[in-house]
Amino acid sequence: MADRRKIRNICILAHVDHGKTTLADHLIAACGGGLVHPKLAGRLRFMDYLDEEQRRAITMKSSSIALQFRDHSINLIDSPGHMDFCSEVSTAVRMSDGAVVLVDAVEGVHIQTHAVLRQAWAEKLTPCLVLNKIDRLITELKLNPMEAYTRLQRIIHEVNSIISAYQSEKYLSDVDSLLASQSSSELPEEEEDRGGEEEDAFQPQKGNVVFACALDGWGFRLGQFADMYAAKLGASAGALLRGLWGQRYFNMKKRMIVGKKGLLDHGGGRDPQPMFVQFVLRPLWQVYEAVGDREKLEKVIQGLNLSVPVRELQNKDPRLVLQAVMSRWLPLSEAVLSMVVDNLPDPVAAQSLRISRLIPRRDDTEEPALADAEEVRHAVEACDPSDASPTVAFVSKMFAVPLKMLPPCEEDEPIDDEEECFLAFARIFSGVLRRGQHIFVLSALHDPRKFQSAEEEDGSKHVQKGEVRSLYLMMGQGLKPVVEASAGSLVAIRGLGKQILKSATLCSTPNCWPFSSLMFQVAPTVKVAIEATDPSDMAALARGLRLLNRADPFVEVAVSARGEHVLSAAGEVHLERCVKDLRDRFAKVSLEVSPPLVSFRETIDEAAPPLVTVAMAERRTPNSRCLIRARVMRLPAALTKLLEEGSSIHSRDNNVGDPALRKRMEDALTGAESAPELLQRMLAHAGTNILLSPPLTSKGIEIAGTKEEDIEEGALLIPGPVAGLALEQQNPEVESLRSSIVSGFQLAAAAGPLCEEPMWGLGFEVEVLLLPGSSAQQGQEQLHGQTMAAVKEACRAAVLKAGARLVEAMYFCELSTTMEYLGPMYAVLSRRRARVLSEEMQEGSPRFTVQAYVPVAESFGFADELRRWTSGAASALLVLSHWEALKEDPFFAPKTEEEVEEFGDGASVPPNAARKLVDAVRRRKGLPVEEKVVRHATKQRTLARKV
Repeated sequence: MADRRKIRNICILAHVDHGKTTLADHLIAACGGGLVHPKLAGRLRFMDYLDEEQRRAITMKSSSIALQFRDHSINLIDSPGHMDFCSEVSTAVRMSDGAVVLVDAVEGVHIQTHAVLRQAWAEKLTPCLVLNKIDRLITELKLNPMEAYTRLQRIIHEVNSIISAYQSEKYLSDVDSLLASQSSSELPEEEEDRGGEEEDAFQPQKGNVVFACALDGWGFRLGQFADMYAAKLGASAGALLRGLWGQRYFNMKKRMIVGKKGLLDHGGGRDPQPMFVQFVLRPLWQVYEAVGDREKLEKVIQGLNLSVPVRELQNKDPRLVLQAVMSRWLPLSEAVLSMVVDNLPDPVAAQSLRISRLIPRRDDTEEPALADAEEVRHAVEACDPSDASPTVAFVSKMFAVPLKMLPPCEEDEPIDDEEECFLAFARIFSGVLRRGQHIFVLSALHDPRKFQSAEEEDGSKHVQKGEVRSLYLMMGQGLKPVVEASAGSLVAIRGLGKQILKSATLCSTPNCWPFSSLMFQVAPTVKVAIEATDPSDMAALARGLRLLNRADPFVEVAVSARGEHVLSAAGEVHLERCVKDLRDRFAKVSLEVSPPLVSFRETIDEAAPPLVTVAMAERRTPNSRCLIRARVMRLPAALTKLLEEGSSIHSRDNNVGDPALRKRMEDALTGAESAPELLQRMLAHAGTNILLSPPLTSKGIEIAGTKEEDIEEGALLIPGPVAGLALEQQNPEVESLRSSIVSGFQLAAAAGPLCEEPMWGLGFEVEVLLLPGSSAQQGQEQLHGQTMAAVKEACRAAVLKAGARLVEAMYFCELSTTMEYLGPMYAVLSRRRARVLSEEMQEGSPRFTVQAYVPVAESFGFADELRRWTSGAASALLVLSHWEALKEDPFFAPKTEEEVEEFGDGASVPPNAARKLVDAVRRRKGLPVEEKVVRHATKQRTLARKV
């Protein structure tokens, strides 16, 4: 469209089964150009175009469609609600400017509601609220209008509280960072006008809340009832709108809106009803109650001035009769789309608001490349659609389409011989994108300064050139070819399948900073090893895995040390779908899938105080030139969490000198006495672990366990202070040994001593005493390799001495069931080593909500077992929550008399849960396991009967 002010890019976000796809059906039926017949809306599930989505009745892939409402173009993205497909939510949120958040009026706010609200907040989207399934309050819960009003009030208040918590969290963090960096008392720029209390994000009287029943096809905003009653009551629509929510009452005698006190003073009765109950909910209840009575229903229709065909009123199905009346009185599409047009921003307003999230501002310099990059950033901020503006787009994901499903285009040429064609799901933020245009594809690590200084050598790593072969407008299940698209549009691009793996930034100039990376709610924790049933199909399997890795934004494919193909997914449902796609679509071969492989971590006993050395281990290199001492300590939980969040960004280059990272680490270590000195000694970090140089005296000799007289004459201490010792600077082999120390630490952090799983939340002080000797005779490479191996073994030995513990991932589980099935549900939880957190009864419902932590290792088959034991009356949703260390010692042996009396001697102690998990992982990896293979050798018998 030429007018960008008439464009709205929105996504639908909600918890699973709260009605997103049903709502999308009604919007498409009304404004989709005849793609969906109104009578099929809600049953067709048009946006769920995959067979697996239709079979399971859940959305698995986010899909987009262009709608025309009045004179506006609305690009609608329907996103999944299941936690396993949260990556699709991330891709949808990045492409949108506003979000329509659905909440079930009966179930209320759930786990995924919190998650999608946080994602919308992090991406700076403007949200609107739809309270769906209002009909269930009438037909299922049998609430009266006043009880329903109380429930709706509580849900809106709860959602507002979530948004308010995010606003307060950001405000406090901004103020803290400002006070830490400046001496002035000015507030951050975007918070200067914040004074006073924050307004509620969702207010029905402002028109950003819709009350709806997507299944029956009706919904309304308060403005519709205010306009309807304005003429009848002789009041202004604005005054009625302000009074239709909250504790406002209408005095029929005085024909005025008053508070409760004013109503009682004027003789309004002892049990007055708010205006929302009196003028909005009671008419709705009357229509639902009149459905079974033909005469009463006709009176209601006449009173509402509706025109309903007689044949629809004669239908024997009361539900269809109700839909015929309600969809004509309060059409759902009119309420939702008018809310979108009135309350959600257009691309021009949205991109100026979101620019700090999309392309964070870099340090201003005089370099020409950065000056050009700043101009590109300004073009994105202004959403400039002119031909002179640089073309900038962001690809949030790649999706596969069978070649035979692509519509024919002019100059259409086959790109490759594969049956699947990969299209890029992109949003244009600036300029115009045309078919046949050549464009630069920038990875997340692209730096325009490096490209400018070394185009051929360094730039080619993160910059590629591609050609836009075709452009498509996405229409749910179909694609519509277009010649060009301008800023603010959503398109599918063909021709970049070989340049883009999962996401990328597209720009007409390489002097552009890449867009910030997508934020995912969870990490892939469920893994399986996959192999072809027929060994001759291994090549097809490898090709299929490459295609699957590109087609799914969240799946991870790797080859293990044993040569197995390992597939990582977000959860059990996601894994099942990936395996099915691989078998039926991408590889098309018979597969053998291993039992799920769960990731673990390794740490030390939590009883150890943080930032205090717990144990030390020594190792010597085989050539006796280096003595390595490694000490281990436990890091504070706040620092571990920070490193976990930033490890994917910083660990690649071990950029410990990054001032932003160090500032955040200082904040995480607030209150620790040794925090400043600790950060000065930090040399590198790997995952959630850090490497420290030993503390030094003024003489340069380590003070914790190494005495000056213990060091041979001429020995050097490595690593020395951060600045470096003068002796070290004179010795050329010392500086190169530093990299060996860091590499040895990284090897140890990646494979702990228990079962070679990554270490978790540990700090290592490593010192190497380099003894005098002839490096020429020993061999420089041999010395470095031996040092690396010795550092690795010293770190692992120190962890064992400190009391190694296994860390497992935990799901936050929310279950819902009735009272009679609480017992069987708790039995299932206890068998899964779950820890129950809370149990409460849902307001106005006989169902209970139970919250618990369930180990990921025990979660496979959990939903099926729960349904089997509760006859389908219990449902559960699992969300990855945190990592938790098992308290059991895997090497526990009785020591005290009480322990010996309880467990027996060491030889007969049964393995605890931690030891069982460690042995299972070691057995899977082919590592040695201490177990009794033969109990009684003299009594062994074979099954064969020899004659």
